[in-house]
Amino acid sequence: MKTEPAARGDHKIVGLIMPTTRPDTINELIPILPRGVGIIPVYLQFRQGTADEFREGFGEYERQIGILADHDCDIIHPLGAPPFMVQGLEKETALVGAWQQTYRTPIFTSGQNHVRALRALNVKAILGVTYFLGDINDIYSKYFEDAGFVVTGMQGLPGVDFAKVQEVPSSQIYDFIKASFEKAPAEAIYILGSGWHTLDIVERLEQDLGVPVIHPQTARVWEIQKRLGIAEPREGYGSLMTKLPSIQEFSIR
Repeated sequence: MKTEPAARGDHKIVGLIMPTTRPDTINELIPILPRGVGIIPVYLQFRQGTADEFREGFGEYERQIGILADHDCDIIHPLGAPPFMVQGLEKETALVGAWQQTYRTPIFTSGQNHVRALRALNVKAILGVTYFLGDINDIYSKYFEDAGFVVTGMQGLPGVDFAKVQEVPSSQIYDFIKASFEKAPAEAIYILGSGWHTLDIVERLEQDLGVPVIHPQTARVWEIQKRLGIAEPREGYGSLMTKLPSIQEFSIR
């Protein structure tokens, strides 16, 4: 049985499913959300950042979607690109479609959001950067290739513990991205992961490298605005937030 929603006037509520308990992810998001948008966050407990952990813990997403649907959220957004990307694009698309029918609420994943943002900016080739190492980056590459993009690289920052990615200085990440781009240039830079704090380098990267940057937080806020019929551009966070391009419906290729 649905709970009685709190009186909220013209406010809209977005339910967020956080894959880890890193508090700074929410703290970074709130200031760039448009006025009148509130959030209800719930949390999962991914700790290792491995493909096996993402597969084994994936079922918890639907339970949390059910909880948020009971609170009459206007949108439900499961965060965490990796847990969905390891399922594969086709399975993810089918799951989200089924969840939307069951819970009668618009739902979009981080991966779907990133694909939409890239398409909105008419990007065809991307360089991805992550805080993962090894074969899991190949899984991320395949996800975007299956969505129709050319991936010039999916580079993982070495020497980073998954539980401590939030401690990596953004200046170090900037240097890593710039060096990676020089080796594998593309039409856009894709930053995977809300766990590390890179929002402050988006504008600088775009200015210095001359290509758009798809950042998980700015892409998230862009799609929330589009879905709620809001248009509040923000300066200082890159072209996606400045231009607010039209959203394109998600599809496989």
